[in-house]
Order: sequence, then structure tokens, then C-alpha cells
Amino acid sequence: MTSLVTASNVSKRYGDIRAVDNVSFQVEKGRIMGLFGPNGAGKTTLLKSVLGLTDCEGQLSVLGLDPFKQRKELMQNICFIADVAVLPRWIKVSQLLDFMEATHPNFSRKRAEELLSRTKVRRDAKVRELSKGMVTQLHLSIITAIDAKLLVLDEPTLGLDIIFRKEFYSNLLNDYFDGERTILITTHQVEEIENLMTDIMFINDGGILLDSSMEDLPDKYFELVTSGEAADKARQLGPIYERDVFGKKVMTFEGVDRDKAAAFGEPHTPSVADLFVAKVKGAAA
Repeated sequence: MTSLVTASNVSKRYGDIRAVDNVSFQVEKGRIMGLFGPNGAGKTTLLKSVLGLTDCEGQLSVLGLDPFKQRKELMQNICFIADVAVLPRWIKVSQLLDFMEATHPNFSRKRAEELLSRTKVRRDAKVRELSKGMVTQLHLSIITAIDAKLLVLDEPTLGLDIIFRKEFYSNLLNDYFDGERTILITTHQVEEIENLMTDIMFINDGGILLDSSMEDLPDKYFELVTSGEAADKARQLGPIYERDVFGKKVMTFEGVDRDKAAAFGEPHTPSVADLFVAKVKGAAA
């Protein structure tokens, strides 16, 4: 595989606070990477570094470029959608399309018009006259009309209703992702993109807790539902996290023989959300 993003010992400080703490990872071409972490974990700082919006210690290469020193060249092949709309509120939709057509060499006006035709966004409307959902539709139509190699999404559906969120991710897969492009996405709504991702990364307190492909997770992690004396025996296998569910114990294991644990309960593969909680709380404990 070809790495589009390569980070080696990357760190970022804000005074005495180390927002990103010596992280190393790769994002391969044609993958959908989910980046998850609690508020203040370092996700946004890491994304800003990838986008060249802030410098950092260590080595960071994005599309073979230094994102801070070669940002202008880099942004020709990266698209970004943030958790808040950044479109000028005074501009008309048609003027925005005109601007994109005149300034971005990889923008397809025809493609953007096609995508907008599926929405209720009027070409003569100003951005300030659109609902939050329509602004996101407009933003997505513009972004997916750009022939870029890397798409970065930072909480792209924040504040939108569940119907629109489902449509957003469906359109993202059908209209943008083609196995060649790469997507890096952060969201707190983990369950909604679990089936979309090819890879996941958990970050907390500036450090990486997990960096794995989705297909490798069942080989390394499982949950065990158990109770009573069986729970006491299972606990000796060293779960990384334990919680109570309807009077039973649910234990999360990492790198433990699943067949051996099955003698003490019912094993199953955890959801990404449950695994995230287990890794974060387990690390804290």
C-alpha cells in the first residue's frame, strides 16, 4: 500500500500542555480512517497539523509534502469539512460556484451542479438564508466536486438530524469514495460510521491508544459476558475493562485466547463504541 499520511514522533505543545504526545502512524491510500477521542484528546490539533494549519515537532508527511512548509501545494489535493460552516454568509450559491470554478483547478462545476440538483438549495439563495442542513449539503457538494486525494472531515454532521446524517454518509460513499481517494474522519457518533471505516485510531491525552484495521479487531479484542464464580475466574485472565449490564459482568479482553475465556462465559466482538470506552477508561485505570 501507499501511505498518504505518515507521522513519526509528532508532538505539539501549547505552553506546558502537550496536546499531541509523540505519536506515529500511517494512513494508507484508498482507506477510510476513523479518528476517535474524548474532548480535549488532541484530535483537532492532530488534524490541524495534517492540514498545515499548525506546525509540530517530529516528522509529518502528507501526500509526500511537508504540510506546514508546502501547504499551498498540498491544499490542491486535500479537501476539508469542519464542524462549523466556514462559507461566507453573504455570498450567493451561484457566486460561490463561480468562485470555486475560477480559483480551484480540480473543481468540476458540472459535478457540483449535479449534486446540488438533488437538494433544495437554490442557486440564487445566500448562504445565510440556508438551514444548517442545506449549508452542509452545499459544502459537501462543493467538496465532492473537487478531484482531491484526501478528504478530512472534522465532526461534519454535528447538530444535524439523524436522517440527514444517514444521507450524508451514504452520499459520501456513493458520490465521493472510489477506493482511490482516502478519507480521514472524526466524530463522536461512532456507531453511525462503524460500518464505513476500514481503519480506526483512538487518541487520548495526546497519545494513541489504538491504531488498527477494522478486520484485525476480532483477532485481538473480545468481550465476555459472565457472572458469579465464572466471572471471578475470567477476571484472572486480566480484562482491560469491566462493566455491569443487567446483573452480569461484561469484560473486555485484549490479546487473550478467546477459546480459553469461552469456558467462563459468552465471548463476542465489541462494537467500536464499547471498545473505545474500554480502551479510554482502561488506560485511565
